[in-house]
Amino acid sequence: MTNIGTLFAFVVSAIGVLVLRYTKPEVPRPFRCPAVGLVTPLAVISCGYLMYSLPYDTWVRFVIWTAIGFAVYFVYGHRNSVLGKYGDQLPKE
Repeated sequence: MTNIGTLFAFVVSAIGVLVLRYTKPEVPRPFRCPAVGLVTPLAVISCGYLMYSLPYDTWVRFVIWTAIGFAVYFVYGHRNSVLGKYGDQLPKE
């Protein structure tokens, strides 16, 4: 279970790095990745392959726990959203 969660996080991170490199090239980056156009797709492919090779019951648990996590996240966010409470008129800091 830990393996699939960690691999999924690596896949999401690698995709995020690649997307941000092309959509926001002006953002300062204190950490540089050499050959980002090669490293990130290889990371996605290798982690994706490792995820694919995990047993079916691991995938079922992953999907169930992810759904529970999303439900908790969105219920909490809906109840505690500052934007939901104040709308367009957010309090001044």
